[in-house]
Amino acid sequence: MLGDAFVVTVILDRPETDELDSGRVDTRLGQKSLAGSDRIWETRALEEGTVIFARDVLGPEGPVWLPDGTLVFTEMARGIISHIEADGSNKRQIAYTGRPSGLAIDRNGVLWVAESKYPALLRVTLDGNVAPVTKGPETMPFLWPNDICIGPDGALYMTDSGALVDQIEVPGEAPWAPYEKLVDGRVWRIDRETGSCQLIDRHLRFANGLAFGPSGTHLYVGETYTGDIFRYSVDEGGVGERELFGNVMVKPPIEFRAVAGPDGMAFDLDGNLHVAVLRQGDVTVLGQDGSVRQRRKVAGYFPTNLAFAPGGDERLLVTEVSQSQLLMYKAAVGGLPLYD
Repeated sequence: MLGDAFVVTVILDRPETDELDSGRVDTRLGQKSLAGSDRIWETRALEEGTVIFARDVLGPEGPVWLPDGTLVFTEMARGIISHIEADGSNKRQIAYTGRPSGLAIDRNGVLWVAESKYPALLRVTLDGNVAPVTKGPETMPFLWPNDICIGPDGALYMTDSGALVDQIEVPGEAPWAPYEKLVDGRVWRIDRETGSCQLIDRHLRFANGLAFGPSGTHLYVGETYTGDIFRYSVDEGGVGERELFGNVMVKPPIEFRAVAGPDGMAFDLDGNLHVAVLRQGDVTVLGQDGSVRQRRKVAGYFPTNLAFAPGGDERLLVTEVSQSQLLMYKAAVGGLPLYD
């Protein structure tokens, strides 16, 4: 948790358009410096609102915190994995992989990367060594590795959205065209020592974010094209059948006339699930019964992922694509510890 002396630029009113890119933020208290806008920008401490933690991060995704308070995340549009200091300064490139999406970090400081341009699971060290682990089974190769986490059994759990990136992101197509395409979203369990893959589920309408809940007895997975959040029971006997847990949308994703729906997610210590919702421009919080408890608007309409600071810290880092930024705000409680 940041002290009162930490001063940052805070958005007090969410822009309705992409005006953040066309203007500039004046750090003098209460001054306006945004072309064509009458919204107020102020300098306040973290407790007052949303920190613009970093800018010029292109297609940010997959944030993970390191024990020293620094962060690693992916920049899909640059094809790189980046590291940034705890104060948002001194961003550096760790490695180029193509189009990295989700990340998980283990207790040895090794990054496990869902690479979507050259579909594969990668093992990346913090000094930039990249090693392929698996491209999936020969009979069912990966298509769009998307998000990844470590389970209580030490295995990796990864979503595959179910189509090649170039099949979904086609320049010149209508923004709603992806809904009309066949996708076969999948959920995989992967042994990180051998790279062997076990199919947990398939035929999801764009499998995306995933996270383990309290006590590690359920795995939660988002289905972007419907807005649904599914869960699977997990025990020594394996992974159970898919069941509907909740839905994060204010209206069906297709009514946004562009790709919309749940992306990355994380649990807090009270067992609430925080979900970054594309195009809806918020972090939707689902309670333990799957009902919507809160919708927190973010500065931008395309939040892709989020991560709580370690050690019960209430800070929540959100990656947001439409303004090429990392955002930070204080949640009500800290985050559930991740398996490593």
